[in-house]
Amino acid sequence: MKVSANNQSVGNAPQSPSMTIFPLFVYGTLRKDVNKSMFHLLAKQSRFLGSAKVRGRLYDLGDYPGLVPSDEARWVRGEAYQIDDNPDVLLTLDRYEGCSPEDPAPHEFERVTQLAVLDDGTTQQVWVYVYRLRIDEKPEIGSGDYNT
Repeated sequence: MKVSANNQSVGNAPQSPSMTIFPLFVYGTLRKDVNKSMFHLLAKQSRFLGSAKVRGRLYDLGDYPGLVPSDEARWVRGEAYQIDDNPDVLLTLDRYEGCSPEDPAPHEFERVTQLAVLDDGTTQQVWVYVYRLRIDEKPEIGSGDYNT
C-alpha cells in the first residue's frame, strides 16, 4: 500500500502519517555522507538500519536528486533509518522536502511507502520521498547512487 504524506493512500483508506511510523529510506541530501543540516536531525532522532535499495530511477535535479518509482529492475541506493516514535520528525522532514500540508501544491516531492531491500537481504516497508513533477530533460543518475 502506498500512503502519501498528505494523508492520501493509493487503493486503501486514508491514514495519518503520525499514526504509522515506518523506517525512512533516504537517497540524497539526507544521507550521512552528504552531511547536510537535516541529516543531523535525522541522526539524533533515529537509528541507522543500514544501506538499502528501492526500485526506481534517480534523476539529477541540480542541488539534489529525485527518485521516480519504477517496476523495472532498476534500483536506487540509499540508507534506512528507524525514526524514533516522534511524528514531529516526519513533519519536519516533510517541510524540508516541501510536501507538508502547509506547502503550496503542487509538491515537488511526496512521502509514500515502498518496499526496500537492506544489504543483509531483509525487506522492509519504508517511507521514501518520491519526485512528482516532470522529468523532461533531467539527466538520470545511471548508477542509482547519488554519492557516486
